[in-house]
Amino acid sequence: MFPDLVVALALVLVIEGLLYALFPDAMKRMMASVMTMPSSSIRTAGLLAAIVGVAIVWLMRL
Repeated sequence: MFPDLVVALALVLVIEGLLYALFPDAMKRMMASVMTMPSSSIRTAGLLAAIVGVAIVWLMRL
């Protein structure tokens, strides 16, 4: 299980790194728009992303 977690975290870093490398201006705009969002909206989006991620992992492990 631990190696799977390390691979998952590495993939997150790869994807995020590619986004910043390929679309730096879009990432700046996204960060600026996030700064104007209420904390509750950011929290809700984060929880939703986490739930979807857990569901995908669970479905793949069936």
